[in-house]
Amino acid sequence: MIGLVSLLVIGPERLPKVARIAGFWIGKSRAMMASVKAEIKQELQEEEIRQILKEQIKLEEFHAAINETSDITNSIKETLVEPPEKAQITTDLNDESK
Repeated sequence: MIGLVSLLVIGPERLPKVARIAGFWIGKSRAMMASVKAEIKQELQEEEIRQILKEQIKLEEFHAAINETSDITNSIKETLVEPPEKAQITTDLNDESK
């Protein structure tokens, strides 16, 4: 239908040249659209990588806080638990005072 109308409007002499030009511009526009799609896809992938890196940094900070808390807890436990030698001396002193 489009070919018949263009043949009538443009004429048989100019139709091949117009068809080549139209094909050229259609090809250019398709290439441009493919390029835009590729750029958008790349930007989305880059954003996804940025988000993953941000999450990993947050996880590393969280692990550091857990390790720090664990270290503090262990040091508190060490100070609360008497060494066996001190416990024996305390027991001996209590026995002598009776």
